[in-house]
Amino acid sequence: MKKYIYLLITILIFASCTEDVKFNNPAFQGLKDNVFWRAQSYKATILTNGSLVLEGSLGYEKVILRLPVVSQKTYTLGINDVATASYSNILPSQLEEFTTGKNKGNGEIVVTEYNAETKTISGTFKFNAANVEDSNVEKTGVNFAEGVFYKIPITSNMTINN
Repeated sequence: MKKYIYLLITILIFASCTEDVKFNNPAFQGLKDNVFWRAQSYKATILTNGSLVLEGSLGYEKVILRLPVVSQKTYTLGINDVATASYSNILPSQLEEFTTGKNKGNGEIVVTEYNAETKTISGTFKFNAANVEDSNVEKTGVNFAEGVFYKIPITSNMTINN
């Protein structure tokens, strides 16, 4: 009889242990200046010229990653204007914009998975972007590290204003 009581207690203990797991699928997140940053909304768009624009937004903040083509590879930032990353905050009291480009900033965007069937894209990013306003000596740049975009849905054949 004692064995059954111990068995019942053991089963109740293990049955009462639950784990609340929250999946972040899809996701667009990273460390902005060493502080966790997660986009509330995100999208990926293949433009008519075949280039890809990934966007993640959090309130007034926006991160935009631009790639010349959609393929699984590593794109180096800061060499030219073909692959770029930018961050902007349009809150009037905190208005700022940072970008990479030809001889400006550095970093990389790695596309680890492009699924043409489900129309999703995944990968990682990290970049140091320079302030577009050269006269701003208070905040000359922004850093994103350990960035991840995971299974972001892709739309196609749209144009975007630069």
